[in-house]
Amino acid sequence: MNSSQPCGVDSGRLHSLLGAPELVWLVERVRRRLEREQPLTGPVSLAAPTEDQRAAVERLLGRPPRAGRTLSVRLDAVDAVLRRSGISPDGLAVAVTTLTGAVTPLSQVHRDESYAWREAYAPLEALGHDHPHFAAWVARLRTEGLVRRLARTPDVAQKLLADTARALRELPAAPALSLPAFSARVLGSAHALDDGTPLSTLTLSGIRALNGLANGSGAAWRRDVWASAGLLRDELSSTVLTLNLRGNTALDWMADAGEPCVLTLRQLTHRPPSPAPRQVRICENPAVLAAAADAHGADCPPLVCLQGQPSAAAHALLRHLHEGGARLLYHGDFDWGGLRIATVLLRSVPWRPWRYTATDYRAMVARTPSLPPLTGKPTEAPWDPALAPALNELGVRAEEETALDTLLADLA
Repeated sequence: MNSSQPCGVDSGRLHSLLGAPELVWLVERVRRRLEREQPLTGPVSLAAPTEDQRAAVERLLGRPPRAGRTLSVRLDAVDAVLRRSGISPDGLAVAVTTLTGAVTPLSQVHRDESYAWREAYAPLEALGHDHPHFAAWVARLRTEGLVRRLARTPDVAQKLLADTARALRELPAAPALSLPAFSARVLGSAHALDDGTPLSTLTLSGIRALNGLANGSGAAWRRDVWASAGLLRDELSSTVLTLNLRGNTALDWMADAGEPCVLTLRQLTHRPPSPAPRQVRICENPAVLAAAADAHGADCPPLVCLQGQPSAAAHALLRHLHEGGARLLYHGDFDWGGLRIATVLLRSVPWRPWRYTATDYRAMVARTPSLPPLTGKPTEAPWDPALAPALNELGVRAEEETALDTLLADLA
């Protein structure tokens, strides 16, 4: 018996008459109508009924149902029987809720679910508000359905998104540290960000938004994305290329020879160069650093090459140089990808443009015929608001090597 049985319902007779197993289909149809807030009038039908189901309807209505391949019952007639017999004076709706429990309208279920999902997204919304470079990513997550695929329910999503926001608020990590150590400190478990977990999937997606990285797959790609935020799968895979940077025995030896040097994150963590030089120039492409070594050798001023997206080693080195008082000057490709790389670096360390402004871009285009067309998604250039409009206007890309003669002259 339902403990919340309405007054006036004869529970025993109700279960005997309408609660029979042969009438479960009828009760379920009524309940679905109640959920949809539809009137309990008109017929409902059952295809291919059994003899027992026909007999149960006959007992319910007091007359045999019509013959045929389907069994049809008018809900108005069932309601009238229940009221007239005194089994359920308030009719069919009360009888069904007495048998099966309270009915929540689907419209209310949808409102409750929508509210629960809004609450689940609240930590990410706060992240996007506090850190605007995440705002577009948060909006995209809402429409792409990734969170619903990973979490399925608002309850699961709420913890998942709270942990994701908690991790992203701590990035980029400075100084760099191991991924398990970061995970243990921020999330309470060294394995929370293991490959394949929903939390690692969302956090990697957020790091891509933070650093403007392209989508990819595979262990090497994931390692590089983690490293771009200062989280290391190991200390040796993240490297940075330098020329004539001094500050320890190995670097001094390479600088005396005027040869490029590859530094690992481990080397930078254990023995960073000290003291920092007064000024360090930064380039995006290895071809610039190689040409500088060929042209100037040991006489070239200190030069650091990002080799594309700044690695954890590059971030660590440049932060160390900046904190040591070095003035950083940056040059990169004049295209949308180059602007994104420069913006990522600018979030980590302050730098000044090295022939990397709208004026420099326009001058290069004017003296260089047949530059390739500009492609990709536009972005801004925080160090020079006129640069992105200039790229849009002229519509060509100028790789760093196009300016090689000018850059080498600056390094002379």
